[in-house]
This record gives sequence, structure tokens and C-alpha cells, in this order.
Amino acid sequence: MRTRKDFIQTAGILTAGLLLKKGNLLTNGFMEFESKRPPLAERHFTSDAVEAVIKEIKAGLKNKELAWLFENCYPNTLDTTVDFSMMNGQPDTYVITGDIDAMWLRDSTAQVWPYLPLMKKDAKLQQLVAGVINRQVKCIHLDPYANAFYKDDSKISEWKATDITDMKPGIHERKWEIDSLCYPVRLAYKYWKLTGDTTPFGSQWKEAIQLTVRTFKEQQRKKGNGPYHFQRKTDWATDGVPLVGYGYPAKPVGLICSTFRPSDDATLFSFLIPSNFFAVLSLRQAAEMVNQIHHDAAMANECTQLANEVSSALKQYAVTTHLQFGKVYAYEVNGFGSYHLMDDANVPSLLSMPYLGAVPGTDPVYQNTRRFLLSPENPFFFKGKAAEGVGSPHTGLDLIWPMGIIQRALTSTNDAEIKKCIQLLIATHGGTGFMHESFHKDDPKNFTRKWFAWGNTIFGELVMSIYHKKPGLLNT
Repeated sequence: MRTRKDFIQTAGILTAGLLLKKGNLLTNGFMEFESKRPPLAERHFTSDAVEAVIKEIKAGLKNKELAWLFENCYPNTLDTTVDFSMMNGQPDTYVITGDIDAMWLRDSTAQVWPYLPLMKKDAKLQQLVAGVINRQVKCIHLDPYANAFYKDDSKISEWKATDITDMKPGIHERKWEIDSLCYPVRLAYKYWKLTGDTTPFGSQWKEAIQLTVRTFKEQQRKKGNGPYHFQRKTDWATDGVPLVGYGYPAKPVGLICSTFRPSDDATLFSFLIPSNFFAVLSLRQAAEMVNQIHHDAAMANECTQLANEVSSALKQYAVTTHLQFGKVYAYEVNGFGSYHLMDDANVPSLLSMPYLGAVPGTDPVYQNTRRFLLSPENPFFFKGKAAEGVGSPHTGLDLIWPMGIIQRALTSTNDAEIKKCIQLLIATHGGTGFMHESFHKDDPKNFTRKWFAWGNTIFGELVMSIYHKKPGLLNT
């Protein structure tokens, strides 16, 4: 397996301009873009279906730089981050995020998501995804409150010495985030709908759903704070959870507390609105699967009742009134009347809710919220010489996330806006041929995370989506 250092040396070196061989500037003024994929023998997994898509879309793109970016980014998860094996006769797939050797429940789902439509054309690819589902189930059984895990169950985390929480071997980080339990349901549901295969959804999977429901109910905090708490000995404010690791008080109104955001930053108010919307969707999907696969009407009803309760609470507490934009969704609330207006590019975000299927894109409150999020009124919307887009407190001020630009395009119905987003992404890869976590609004060569597989594969997802729906937007 290639090391992080090896990959960064070949894929992330910063230079002035594009990373091209000497002499690749052709006489007609066009540049020859050299693939930044690992050599075939060094790729972790190869899918014939994925390779066919790369070949087709590259051939259909007139913009050679966009074609080059797609070829580099779309297969990046398969090329560099998956570790597939058979364990006790069942597929097992461990997926690292890129430059961190740990598997996030969120990222691992998002990283393989763009490949799901190709599973029926590639049995090996379907088996790989089934392995991700199996590994996620194993992680949830180890600790439903953890967000990131190691492949080695006996490995002790580097955070063990600094984190005051119930750390166990095999856990990389134990930050409670609602979406960590939603993403495995999202993956399982889509896999089931596309393949009809129920093999991964045996008793262990069903118990993982039970753990998910139990954890959501505990974090409604109707009977005290519940079993989870987290503190870290650090000077980094966004890693700190106040009041002995339980966070600031939240009124028990039926919403679910999320101690951390999908950025892995601590919430200000514990009711993280986009994650609660995501939970409602996930509970309804889990109910359908439990009912149809396991014929357990009682458990399905428990999922549905909880979804209804959270949905009802969202209708009462998620919306506030902005002086300029009218009724909008808050990012976080506490049930006492306090709310936080902003967005974070990490998904689930307010901007991304239609992409997840959690809120209709036509919802008038969402549309108001979207206008707010893509304006200077959002404190984490940045506009500079190079680009404009949503960032994150996780990386600080003036740093735009490609993922935010991608979500803007994926949730847009405006051709001009989609085209603008594509142009921004082409212009801001910093000469590397890959997407990054974030880049400075005035200088794309000033970026964070040279190897960030989620950013790469969701860029591939965007290009595929536009290519199949409105290919003209990619060739203008």
C-alpha cells in the first residue's frame, strides 16, 4: 500500500502552474495534461465499469483541463483509499479519508457514493460496496458514538492521551455527530434499492439500526444528558465541549443533540438542524428496510415514530426570520429560542439538504435559506479574487471549500450558476489536478489537504451528473 508521503510527493507538489512534463506545451497552444493517477499496479482497486465511464466522459468533454480533472478525481477513492478483503467469508472494505489513516462513517459512504449506479455492471464493485456496509456495521457495534475508526481493532488512538471520553481500542476519534449514523443508512438504502441484494442486511445490520435508534433517543436528552460526554486537552477552541463535556444546555423538545458538526467541530447549540433533517430521512429509510427485509413491524414503527417526532420538532424550532431574507432555516438552535445563522460546507449542511433528499429544493424556506447562505450575510461565505463559496470554521476565515461550490452546483436549477461553479472548480485546483479541503479566496495554491478523497470523488459525481443531464454546460 502506498504511503501518505509517497502519494503527496506524486500528487500534491505545489508548483507555479500545472504539473506538466517539460515539453508538453504543444505548438498549437494547448497543453497536454498528464494523468496524476497512480500506476495501474499501485491502484488499490480497479473497476471496469468506472474505467469505462472515465473513458466515455473524457471523450465527450471539449475542455481538456476539465477532462483531466475528472480522470484524476473521480477514481481517487478506488485508486488510493480502499482496502478490500474477505473476512469470515464476507466482503470487508476499509476506506481511509486520504491523508488520515482512519475510516469515517460519513466519508466512507460519501467516497463510494458516486460509484453506486455502476454496481449492476460490475460485480466486483458491488462486492466492494457491500464490504463498506459490513465494515460500517462493525464500527457501529464497537461504538455508535464514535465518528472514526481504525482497521486494526487493537490499535490505540493518538487522541487517547488528550480526550476525556470512553475511548476504546480500534477507535480513532470519538466525536458524537448525528450524521455518522445517518450515512450508513444512506449507503445501505441506496445499495438495496439499486441491487435488490439483502445479503449485507442480516442480524448484525439490524442490531446496528437498533443501536442507531437507541443513540438518537439518548441524545434527545429527555432524561438528563445521557451517557456521552467529550473533552479534549487542547488550545483549539472548536475541539472543546463546555460544561464538563456535555455542551451548553438544550431544551428537550424532541430534536436530537449533536455534540459535533460533520466538520468534527463542536456545535455552539446542540440541535444541529441539517443533521436533524438527515436523521428524519434516515429513520424513514431504516423503517422501510426493517419492515421489508426483516418483517419487523414493531421496530419499523419505532423508527417511524421517532422520525415523526423529530420532524414535528423541526417544524416548530428550525425556522427563524431573517431581516433581509425572511423565513430561513437556522444552522443550530437550543430549543430555548436561541439560534445560530451560518452554514458549513461539510455535508450535511443547510445548502446540501436537497442533495441528501432531506428537504425539497422547491421548499420556499430552503430557497430563502439558500439566498442567505450564498450572500455576505452568511459569515462563512467568502468572495475573493479567485472564487466565491462557502467555507467552514474548521479551516478558518477566507478559505473556500470546493465541496461548498460542488454542493451549490448539485442543488442548483440555474444553468448559469452551474456553469459558474464548474468554471470556479477548474480554476482553483492550485495546479495539482485534484480537489482539496479548502483554498484561499485570493490564491488557490494556498490550500489545505493535498489528498482528500471525498472532495475528489464528489467532484467526479458532479461532472457525471451534469454530463448525463445537461452536457452542454460542460462544453461551453
